[in-house]
Amino acid sequence: MSKRSKSFTIGGAVVIALLFASFFLNFSVVTVEADEQMYWTWQDAFELAWIHSVEKEEWVEFYEIKNDQLLLTHTSFKTFGAGVPSTPNDGKNTVLENGYVTMDIDRMFRSLQLVVSENVESTLLLEEKEVPLYKLTKNYEVVTISVTKLSLWDMVFKGVKL
Repeated sequence: MSKRSKSFTIGGAVVIALLFASFFLNFSVVTVEADEQMYWTWQDAFELAWIHSVEKEEWVEFYEIKNDQLLLTHTSFKTFGAGVPSTPNDGKNTVLENGYVTMDIDRMFRSLQLVVSENVESTLLLEEKEVPLYKLTKNYEVVTISVTKLSLWDMVFKGVKL
């Protein structure tokens, strides 16, 4: 066997091994499902921001990935109103900083189902990118955020990187 055909055979074997591995190597990623489309990001932390429907003020929740779930670490908002935790057990270490009330939460979620709309401008905040969730689907549709194990194949051919 010549050097060239041996290199070609080894190269072909490597390509086949990589294709095979792409089906079985799974990675935990944050996924967003909207309008039958899946989006994903490698980031292990993100913020979820929106305009409160009653108070008309910005609200931001801070999430981290922990044990393949979403951990809501804390939340920040400008005013107390409808749906705001109001007892010491609902939020530990509540502080006022720069006009925002920041409250530790530390609550785990398997997934988040959000009804999004242009009125509240639900937005996913990543390190270097803002993703307006309300633009991924029609008004008042559900968007699901979760931690999902995806193969490289699924990332390339079934989802869209955020």
